[in-house]
Amino acid sequence: MTAPDPLTLPRLPRNAEGPVFAEPWQAQAFALALQLYAQGCFAWTEWAEALSRRLTAAGPDDDGARYYEHWLATLEDLVTAKQLAAGAELAARKEAWADAYRRTAHGRPVEL
Repeated sequence: MTAPDPLTLPRLPRNAEGPVFAEPWQAQAFALALQLYAQGCFAWTEWAEALSRRLTAAGPDDDGARYYEHWLATLEDLVTAKQLAAGAELAARKEAWADAYRRTAHGRPVEL
């Protein structure tokens, strides 16, 4: 299995050195998609097409600021479609994260 070239993805925020991330969760979502691909959970073309559909659906007014939100939503779609996790499991995990985030003092790491 050849490693994907993430720089071929549509509208990927990047600079001369590669992808750029404004927040740690973006890098984590990026890495998770690459890891699931490496484990054979989906083909890279399948991933790129799903992400492209989501970005296209966002419309021409989407300025790219929500790119990694689209990335994460695409990842969630594929994970549930491939039955790697149930939608209810993802929703429960999101709520647990949101609850932990609300309880965590500013500047402290969030722990689940």
